[in-house]
Amino acid sequence: MSNKRKICVVIGSRANYSSIKSAMAAIRDHADLELQLVVGASALLDRYGAVVSLIERDGFTPAARVHMLIEGETPETMAKSTGLGLLELPTIFDQVRPDVVLTVGDRFETMATTLAAAYMNIPIAHTMGGEVSGTIDESIRHAVTKFAHIHFPASKEAKERIIRLGERPEDVYLVGCPRIDLVAEIMAQQDGELDDHLFDVGVGERFDLSRPFLLVSQHPVTTEYGAGERQITETLEAIRETGLPAIILWPNADAGSDDIARGIRKWRERKLDHNMHFFKNLPVATYIRLMRRTACLVGNSSSGIREGAFIGTPVINIGSRQDMRERGTNVIDAEHERQAIREAIMKQLDHGRYESQPIYGDGQAGKRIADILARCEVQVQKRITY
Repeated sequence: MSNKRKICVVIGSRANYSSIKSAMAAIRDHADLELQLVVGASALLDRYGAVVSLIERDGFTPAARVHMLIEGETPETMAKSTGLGLLELPTIFDQVRPDVVLTVGDRFETMATTLAAAYMNIPIAHTMGGEVSGTIDESIRHAVTKFAHIHFPASKEAKERIIRLGERPEDVYLVGCPRIDLVAEIMAQQDGELDDHLFDVGVGERFDLSRPFLLVSQHPVTTEYGAGERQITETLEAIRETGLPAIILWPNADAGSDDIARGIRKWRERKLDHNMHFFKNLPVATYIRLMRRTACLVGNSSSGIREGAFIGTPVINIGSRQDMRERGTNVIDAEHERQAIREAIMKQLDHGRYESQPIYGDGQAGKRIADILARCEVQVQKRITY
């Protein structure tokens, strides 16, 4: 029988995967650890780009798959999807018998994963805790912190906040963000993959990637449910008014996703998508290379805050989804209003690239996480200081 410590990682979305991939690889390759991978929710669905195919292409083999996403992308279905995950994951955990469950960030899949592990007395390790953003994601993030036994914050500020929440300093390890590991690795490579073949998938027009273009990643704000169609339309209008071509990514599976998707479909039906190309999903390496080359990243994705600071990408952060999140000088905030967005884009075009600011890590987080998981003391009983 193997004496390796079994680490179970649950991936529920493309954001989950990019946020933990380097740690997964380090765990898989560590002599004292065994990686157990569970893939579920939107990561299994074609409408969100079938992320599971990317995971398998990268050499990871899921031990289990769990369908836990209820159609509708409303607050009700988001809550029910969390409940469905809580029904399904205990069976999987009982089958694979992990020593530690490693959960990622702040999504509804993270909440289901955490509750299932907690009730089954499985120690929980949590990445990217201690950060603030002002939306439901922040509430989930802090709740998971109070369930978790091992903490892997990405920044000094986040580490200090976790300790202020009552967690023991010796259980909080400042490791950086695993997403930055991927960025550092990709940045060290050539970006020759970015050519016209990129447009062989997705829908829309082709354009010259050697000339200035915009990259758009905008997701629903769950606390502003019902506003997504108007919000994405304002963004698309601002982009059209700049006259620049744009690559636009499909939204994630949070409540309100259908509103943003509807806004994109209506935009295309009105034939307003000149010089625009739309993708359900992109490989992480392709997305990072696009961030490095784009004239400006527009939307409300945390990638603009995290990866953008490290890369030096000019970013327009729209609306409240990333409120109060620690950020670099590369970010300009704008409301969901086309003129404000357009003016912010023009400012970033005038500025150009920024110097790298490694707020969220130096590219070694995954290895640090694996090394700590192999040697740290793990107890189910929480030990908290107040």
